[in-house]
Amino acid sequence: MSGLEALSGHSRAVLYTLVAIMGLLTVIVTWAQVGCIRGRPFRNPDGTADDWREQKVFYGIAWADLTVACPLSFAGIAMLVIDPGVGLLMLTGVGVWMAWANVMTTVTSLRFEEPRITAEWLLVFPFGGLVGLAYVIWILIHFDNVYG
Repeated sequence: MSGLEALSGHSRAVLYTLVAIMGLLTVIVTWAQVGCIRGRPFRNPDGTADDWREQKVFYGIAWADLTVACPLSFAGIAMLVIDPGVGLLMLTGVGVWMAWANVMTTVTSLRFEEPRITAEWLLVFPFGGLVGLAYVIWILIHFDNVYG
């Protein structure tokens, strides 16, 4: 037996929890990046703001998220219902994106003159990276059960 039915209840619960969090974070990123494209500055937890008019890289990141990463996430979640193996594979790309993007933004956030590590900072920056990393680790641990 292979596929999701070969997994223990605990493993499936962890998977579905990670996927739910990834989906929620994708919705939040989509909303934030649409706002960036429309010209709304992103408010940082330390009170500063990032505006793509001042830092053009944010405009490019917004378009990359909206045209590649967010659609891949939504498609991967949808594919879990249609073909779980394909959906899990697609979500591995999303996990890598979340880990990379959130490490990048966490490091970038440390450039603030007076960075404050608050609950909001933890949620905005490193949390998504940890979720992405947890998913990648989950898929590596369960690869044989899912695809074997």
